[in-house]
Amino acid sequence: MGTLLPKLADLLTEEYKLHKNLRGEVLFLKAELESMEAALLKISEAPIDQPPNPQVKLWARDIRDLSYDIEDRVDKFMVRVGTSAREKSRSRFRGFIDRGVRLLTRAKVRHNIGTDIKEIKSQIKEVSERRDRYKVDGVAIKPIDPAIDNLRLSAIACCIDETSDEIVKRIMGDDDESKQKLKIVSIVGGGGLGKTTLANVVYERINTQFDCCAFVSISLNPDMERIFKNMLHQLDMGNYLIVVDDIWDKSAWEMIKCSLPENEHGSGIITPTRILDVGKQAGGVYQLKLFSMLDLGKLFYLRIFGYEDKCPIELAQLSEKILKKCGEVPLAIITIASMLASKIGKENLHKYWSKVYQSSGSGLEDSLVMKNMRRILSISYHDMPPHLKICLLYLSLYLEDSEINRHDLIWKWVGEGFVHKQCRRSFYEVGEEYFDELINKSLIQPAYISTGNKKAISCCVHDMVLDLITYLSNEECFLTTLCGQKPMTLNCKVCRLSLQITNEDDAKQMSTLSLSHTRSLFFFTGFNLVNIPALSSFPVLRVLDLSSCLQVDNHHLKDICKYLFHLRYLDLSRTSITEIPRQIENLQLLQVLHLRGTGIKEFPSTFVQLGQLVCLTLDSTIQLPNGFGHLKYLEELEAYIKIISQPNMHDLGMLTELTRLHIGFREWHKSYEEPLHQCLSNLIGLEYLRINGCHGSLGSACDSLSRGPQQVCSIDMWERTIHAVPNWMVYLSTLSKLEIVVVRLGDRDLQMLGSLPSLGHLSLGVERPTVGKDERLIIANGYLFQCLKFLYFWSHTIEVVFAQVAMPKLQTLSLIFDVERAMDQFGHVDIGLENLAAVEHVEIIFSLSPHTRGEAVEAAIRRQIYMNHNNPTLNFR
Repeated sequence: MGTLLPKLADLLTEEYKLHKNLRGEVLFLKAELESMEAALLKISEAPIDQPPNPQVKLWARDIRDLSYDIEDRVDKFMVRVGTSAREKSRSRFRGFIDRGVRLLTRAKVRHNIGTDIKEIKSQIKEVSERRDRYKVDGVAIKPIDPAIDNLRLSAIACCIDETSDEIVKRIMGDDDESKQKLKIVSIVGGGGLGKTTLANVVYERINTQFDCCAFVSISLNPDMERIFKNMLHQLDMGNYLIVVDDIWDKSAWEMIKCSLPENEHGSGIITPTRILDVGKQAGGVYQLKLFSMLDLGKLFYLRIFGYEDKCPIELAQLSEKILKKCGEVPLAIITIASMLASKIGKENLHKYWSKVYQSSGSGLEDSLVMKNMRRILSISYHDMPPHLKICLLYLSLYLEDSEINRHDLIWKWVGEGFVHKQCRRSFYEVGEEYFDELINKSLIQPAYISTGNKKAISCCVHDMVLDLITYLSNEECFLTTLCGQKPMTLNCKVCRLSLQITNEDDAKQMSTLSLSHTRSLFFFTGFNLVNIPALSSFPVLRVLDLSSCLQVDNHHLKDICKYLFHLRYLDLSRTSITEIPRQIENLQLLQVLHLRGTGIKEFPSTFVQLGQLVCLTLDSTIQLPNGFGHLKYLEELEAYIKIISQPNMHDLGMLTELTRLHIGFREWHKSYEEPLHQCLSNLIGLEYLRINGCHGSLGSACDSLSRGPQQVCSIDMWERTIHAVPNWMVYLSTLSKLEIVVVRLGDRDLQMLGSLPSLGHLSLGVERPTVGKDERLIIANGYLFQCLKFLYFWSHTIEVVFAQVAMPKLQTLSLIFDVERAMDQFGHVDIGLENLAAVEHVEIIFSLSPHTRGEAVEAAIRRQIYMNHNNPTLNFR
């Protein structure tokens, strides 16, 4: 409904020139659908203890199918009218006959939409009568709650200190003899008990004591090649510590075990699993016990109130009942607590908590684990607004144990129409808010967190949550999955199709499906397009990701441009495509286009007709066409621009909606500085900026930036060296992450960097020595660095020394230098590491020539770390 209703309003504009009677029919459709949307919102906002009955669910499903059908027809009409208009602009000199053909074509298109609308009107009346019969409008409206607080519980470590001590003891060994043997600990327990969390806590505690470490997940249907590649990527040499998570089958363990022979290097393996037989096969079974009610209470209260022992007296008895109904499973407790936390500070807390208690399951016991877990988690699901529900359901298309990239996921949401642009906020910004809300509600988990702004770069879905959303997705006919088994949702239209395993059976099953209503098509690694019907079988497709497919070439893209006029999202990354046809202009609704890792060299001139494009990512080999400034809705551009004339920079400066920009120059000349300055001055909404290929100065022409990208949060200029920190950076009050390489480092540079009020992540490279022999730049309280938490510093000689109170919040420090040059310059490496009051992790990476001994350097570094009262960890490379 969120995308359909605005389109009906667009139909009434002068551009489409509908007849008077037809305009009246469109107004009728719009009014009826608005009424239906209001009824649907009432259903979704019903109290959590009053879920909709099956009849109402069926009615809602009818509305969804009807809205899909209407939107498909409206899109077809808009595309055909738009195509005719483009042909008119190109062909106005071809004469009277061409103009006559166009008039007849447009008349036929309008006649067809008139017929479609009459059919739709009949269907709407039927659905509306059904609404009246079941009195859906009588559902009470629940007040809208504000977004939940940002308090998150990142792990359940408060419950597992004692348990993790036991696992550590088993892995490390008690005596010298046992310390040398290979130790295996199998953590066995039911889903949601915290096996993976426990393994991760142990892993983080002791991984620095092993030469190499790896953490891999197996899952129910393991891809062993992917698993071994993942393991090899993490491992190096010597004694190892490996966590092999979520093993379901004995044969999978045997394959893993064969690759990890026993040795006398004191290695360790931890295997969390739900299957006791698998644990026995691996050995060293540790039966995970249910946590005590005291520990679970601490977890519960900490998540809701921020304290382990704080609970209002009037809620104490209810909280004990809720804890008991959660079945002593930490995941369920975290999930329910996240929902309850959103209501703190509101009235009638006792009434709301009572509804939660009445709605939750009655316990988790053996065969009822999954059923009751769904009931518990579904409370949080039904408590969410509609836009978050559908974004969460969307994650059911991913494979188990997938690490889901935040950036790609948000743009897929945009392509699906789940994200609606708001006043002065970009599509991506709104999508980020949805993503963060799902994390805050503990329904998805951060997999990798940025060191700069501490945002999750990727996420994963807990098995229990995946089970729930897969169940709901099937129930609501949201997604059809083919994975070598009987496909789901065959009794419904195939709205979205996820192809996870390619074999003959899947191909046969696909031939039996009705694909004419499929809006999204997903493939996973290694899928061969030969095994699916022709792309023309998917006439209303909106989202198509071919980046994981085999044998995708130019004829596939020609078919896409010929048949898939409804596409909003197209990913052709890492395919064999080498040429974009002129017919790319047919994709008038395209919003997201990814072309990284292809053989494409240039765009046709017709590419600039894609007026709805908001995200474009390219390689350095692809040249943007002149006139790309007409893509006025672009929010994100990742491209290399070969400057050959002023119009290129002028085009870039026209993209005033840009929030994320990654540009690179194959060649850099000083004459480019002024055009770049003018360009950046226009991009006032820029939040992320990455510039490659600008060797030399970016200062002189850009120092007069008066308006420019004042809201930029991240700048990456790491790949090329510039003379000094540009003056204009001092005005960037929101800059939280900076990666930069300068020729020399001086007091001025440190003062400018230290004055940036939001800078949390700094990667700083220095190409040449700055100071004289025996001189160092002293980082003291004069260089504020008040927010800096991560510092990666590369130079040849370590030209800085940390004085007391320097960088008061720095947690992670990486230093890279050349030992021989440092000793020649200063004669020692005493750099004040003992003065970094908050530092937790220090990494020293140094290079040695064949005749240089590093023992003295290492001893000096260790002495400074030993003197640091915060007792940071130290890693040498």
